[in-house]
Amino acid sequence: MTVEQNVLQQHSQKHQQTLLNQLREVTGTTDVQLLQQALQVSNGDLGEAVAFLTEKNAKVPQQDETTYYQTSQVASDRYISVGSQADTNVIDLTGDDKDDLQRAIALSLEESNRAFRETGITDEEQAISRVLEASIAENKASLKRTHTEVWSDSPNPHDRKRIDNCPVGLKNVGNTCWFSAVIQSLFNLLEFQRLVLNYSPPARVHDLPRNQKEHRNLPFMQELRNLFSLMVGSKRKYVDPSRAVEILKDAFKSSESQQQDVSEFTHKLLDWLEDAFQMKAEEDREGEKPKNPMVELFYGRFLAVGVHEGKKFENTEMFGQYPLQVNGFKDLHECLEAAMIEGEIESLHSAENSARSGQEHWFTELPPVLTFELSRFEFNQALGRPEKIHNKLEFPSMLYMDRYMDRNREITRIKREEIRRLKEHLTLLQQRLERYLSYGSGPKRFPLADVLQYAMEFASSKPVCTSPVDDIDTSAPPGGTTGQQLPPPSTAEQDSLPPLESSGLASGPAAAPSAAQQQRVPIHKPFTQSRLPPDLPMHPAPRHITEEELRVLEGCLHRWRSEVENDTRDLQGSITRIHRTIELMYSDKSMMQVPYRLHAVLVHEGQANAGHYWAYIYDPHQRCWMKYNDISVTKSSWEELVRDSFGGYRNASAYCLMYINDKKPFLTEEEFDKETGQILSGMDKLPPDLKQYVKEDNEQFDKEIEEWDIMQARKAQQEKLALATAAAAADPEYMEQPSPTNDSKHLQEDTERAISRAAAEQEERSPEALLNAAIKMEYARLLRFAQEDTPVENDYRLQHIIVYFIQNQAPKKILERTLLTQFADRNLAFDERCKSIMNVARAKLDLIKPEEVNMDEYEIWHQDYRNFRETTILMVTGLELFQKTNYVEALMYLIYAYQYNKELLLKGLYRGHDEELLGHYRRECLLKLNEQAAAMFESGEEPEVTTGLGIMNELVVSCIPLLLVHDAERDLLAVEDMRNRWCSYLGQEMESNLQEKLTDFLPKLLDCSTEIKSFHDPPKLPTYSTLELCERFSRIMAALGRVPTEGR
Repeated sequence: MTVEQNVLQQHSQKHQQTLLNQLREVTGTTDVQLLQQALQVSNGDLGEAVAFLTEKNAKVPQQDETTYYQTSQVASDRYISVGSQADTNVIDLTGDDKDDLQRAIALSLEESNRAFRETGITDEEQAISRVLEASIAENKASLKRTHTEVWSDSPNPHDRKRIDNCPVGLKNVGNTCWFSAVIQSLFNLLEFQRLVLNYSPPARVHDLPRNQKEHRNLPFMQELRNLFSLMVGSKRKYVDPSRAVEILKDAFKSSESQQQDVSEFTHKLLDWLEDAFQMKAEEDREGEKPKNPMVELFYGRFLAVGVHEGKKFENTEMFGQYPLQVNGFKDLHECLEAAMIEGEIESLHSAENSARSGQEHWFTELPPVLTFELSRFEFNQALGRPEKIHNKLEFPSMLYMDRYMDRNREITRIKREEIRRLKEHLTLLQQRLERYLSYGSGPKRFPLADVLQYAMEFASSKPVCTSPVDDIDTSAPPGGTTGQQLPPPSTAEQDSLPPLESSGLASGPAAAPSAAQQQRVPIHKPFTQSRLPPDLPMHPAPRHITEEELRVLEGCLHRWRSEVENDTRDLQGSITRIHRTIELMYSDKSMMQVPYRLHAVLVHEGQANAGHYWAYIYDPHQRCWMKYNDISVTKSSWEELVRDSFGGYRNASAYCLMYINDKKPFLTEEEFDKETGQILSGMDKLPPDLKQYVKEDNEQFDKEIEEWDIMQARKAQQEKLALATAAAAADPEYMEQPSPTNDSKHLQEDTERAISRAAAEQEERSPEALLNAAIKMEYARLLRFAQEDTPVENDYRLQHIIVYFIQNQAPKKILERTLLTQFADRNLAFDERCKSIMNVARAKLDLIKPEEVNMDEYEIWHQDYRNFRETTILMVTGLELFQKTNYVEALMYLIYAYQYNKELLLKGLYRGHDEELLGHYRRECLLKLNEQAAAMFESGEEPEVTTGLGIMNELVVSCIPLLLVHDAERDLLAVEDMRNRWCSYLGQEMESNLQEKLTDFLPKLLDCSTEIKSFHDPPKLPTYSTLELCERFSRIMAALGRVPTEGR
């Protein structure tokens, strides 16, 4: 075959596949052979093919043998969607307006086909283009948003600096979390990484690309190389993929934007890469058939063995991502078993000429990278919208594919038949067990052993009277014996009674009670009543039973119960053994020769039309799972992966599983230097052009860090000078913060009290001796406060800085200088004694040498105390507003109080307040705001809806990363509750404008990135004196009680 013929054949095959994809999308049928038959019958006319399929849906015609058993070409079936299609769900397009509808479809397909012929771009590619354009537009539009919605880099480049060799994240540049999840999964396949990094474009296209594909693929390959090189050698914690996404967007021209399935993007991404490598392979070949590394890495083959109306056929087909249905299956093997067998296949193994139809798939060649696409989205035709399937689906970390290989066809069939027989037996045993466990003929059923036990207890009970109503005196209060008076109910008991009962007890005439009063029984109160009245029988009892009858009955019941229990145990044991036999059916060594290890799990959280994507990827060198969530890359665990990926627990579940052949270590092995034998890492991996590219980017980042450090050093110097000037001009502000009324003088009074006590107890009356004695007394008093175990509302740290210093083990020199400063206060000069002591204290301060007290350390300690007071003011103000249900204003106070407090606690346990308390009310405030905003949205009124979404965007959404960043369980549950509340609206009918607002809002709410968004500046702090602050703190803490022991 000539080169021209080969090219024409490849183009024809690609065109046929395009027609198949379009026909599948329009009609909804996924039966590949039926689609091929429709195209052949219609001679490639899509309009006639649609008519053929719609008629077939109403009545399936007899098919000609030659048309059905047409063997497909290998290359043309590369992207065939294979999987479990027991229910094809062909959409019925028949009806009164069928002809008009078919003409419209035909026109649409003709237009689409013409566009493909003119541009070489399919509708599928254009659809993917639209979501890429939407991402870029979202990124650009973010520049016009309010500051509450903008995803911004931290101004401090040290926050964006890569730590050691930690993996590099990818910035979300506008709803591109799907791009990050896919690219990170591929990048961590080191063989794929090497192929991309070492890719060089064909020499013939350097001048001018010859077609649309080259114009699209080659620039994208270069940007992908640049992106991969930054992910290898960048000094940044995360890098920006905008240019790679821009290239994808620029390859298409479309003004529309719509959401696209990420699995489709992955499929097309590999398609583009395959085309790029194919051009290079064709240039490099020397008379041999070119090998495409993308095909060899990601594509395999399976054999379709089928029977149609008694006639057998075999087709060899190629596959990439292997689609699997999730609905109705509990684990991956069940999905695979269903996907490998379609229809009724008994005739495949029978010598009889059966008219049944079906087919089996057997893998003949598995790719090194085996990707399963889990179909978790389905279209609800009744509601007219897609829905997500949240069912739980388990998958193993090591998958053995032997049972699905063609070479094991016969042994697998034998084992499948054995499993089928065991499951039939299992069903019978479970049905028998169910009769024992759910016994009875009425609507309520109970375990038979319990029924027999209850009967035995009834027979053994002793009757207390001949009738259950004879001993009730209707004139006495219920529950007592005749003539016995109950004590009057307590106030609490009266309050707990329903109004009807309370009035009945108080005013109901005893001579003529109502029917309700006659039937009323005492209310059992488990917390105020320890047991039932002694005269009330615990169980009903038989009225007449002889000893002989009881003996015979007890013997029978005991024997029957023992027999039932033995039968139940035998059934349960048999069921357990069969389950174990089925589990071990493929555990022999001969069926464990094709091991595939789980490499990556791509997770989606949310609903069908909105959500967030991230990936779990296994690191074989550290032997742990890593979570790649946009810019955040953290160590994870198999337990966390299971929780987020299996489904059934939250709105999160896996939609793509990537397994790699465990017998091909080159997939994840590092490359070795051919000369030195050393492992290549970091920049050594990169070819010269990419080394230069990364080097320039790192130099730019180093320069940014250097400029930041210079600016911060200058700023710190200015602050230090300002502090020194303020310290020289006046006493430290935390020693006393005068209120506007200047009524806070407790510090001065404490000092004067210490001086008076020293004067009364000290024999030597010199100012220096009095100063020393007063300082010792004041320190002893404050030391008692520091060591005292006090209730939470009485925090002595707020009353005096020395208490704070003692509890946090400040150096002795810091304590001494601080006490001297207290006694050097000019406000003490109201008499000669205090004035002389003040002068001595000032003189001692002047005599302290710089080397004796580190003034930088002194200032740091005092600044920490100022920060502690500010945190307290934020906390008190926030809690007061929370109590007044002013959640909008309370939130910022609580948010900043929590953040400042967390910074203090990093230095020591007693540096700040209880973190759990602040975390609880921060969390509750967000939940209250979420509830308010949701109620406003539900109202449907435009002003209310706008206000509610404004609260969510400006306050709640911007604060959610603060709850996610530390993975605290209660915070995660709170975020999940908030998201679930809004996701629940997706299944409800609402106005189109509300649906549009909800669709625009949900991606922001569901974004799991822990990148902190910018939000409001810290609230302005009110000025409190020490006494006022202590009183407010004590009042609010007493009102709240102790730290909540139960919470979300």
